Amino acid sequence: MTFETLKLEKNGRLATLTLNRPAAMNSMNEVMMRELADCFEALNDDGDIQVLIIKGEGKVFSAGGDIKAMLNEGSPMDIDEVMVDITRFVKAIYMLPMITIAAVHGASAGLGFSLTLASDIIIAEETSKLAMNFIGIGLIPDGAGHFFMKERLGTPLAKQMIWSGDVLLGPEAKKLGLVDEVVPEGKASEQADLLAQKLLQSPVAAMIASKEILHTQKCAELSNVLKMEASAQSKMRKTVDHLEGIQAFVQKRTPVFNGQ
Repeated sequence: MTFETLKLEKNGRLATLTLNRPAAMNSMNEVMMRELADCFEALNDDGDIQVLIIKGEGKVFSAGGDIKAMLNEGSPMDIDEVMVDITRFVKAIYMLPMITIAAVHGASAGLGFSLTLASDIIIAEETSKLAMNFIGIGLIPDGAGHFFMKERLGTPLAKQMIWSGDVLLGPEAKKLGLVDEVVPEGKASEQADLLAQKLLQSPVAAMIASKEILHTQKCAELSNVLKMEASAQSKMRKTVDHLEGIQAFVQKRTPVFNGQ
């Protein structure tokens, strides 16, 4: 498969998926969201790949959703269509019959962080910045951010992190359990490759079988979270606070919210 916003490379039982919009900090526009869905669904039918590394081209892993696209009056982002593709790619990555490794450098924010958390193993650099920061533009987490934050943190702490939108460095995120391994700056991709080779030299088929058993039990909950996120996000996109949030982001000023 060929993509406009992604690069997929296969080498035997290992595949590497690279988010490839470096000029836009790998922010996710409608094309990338659709291509992620297509890619993960195709990988679900690939019987050869047992380990998948996910990383970002350029300076960051992913800055999240493309805020400039949200402000494009000439071709406005259709939130309901976007949510369909987000639902597709989250369900597909969650049930991939392979071990997924996210190699995070620079930043992983918003929807980019949801994609990171959807991975089985997360490697982050010490200087990487990780944030479930939808709240800063008056939105809720999507990409099953609620589901993955609860899985990693439990409900009380997940709420606090979602409501605060705090930006965490790699070591802080590891202390909380949001990432699994922290490496020096510039080493995430290298460490992901080393781990992938270690996995491929282990009884990885048994590991994949355990993943299927554990994840299958959660599929109904994941589907429900995605459905509720899609409904709520559609409403949030129409709020005064959201418009203020994205305008303040683009204008590089502090937003003034009023709860509407």
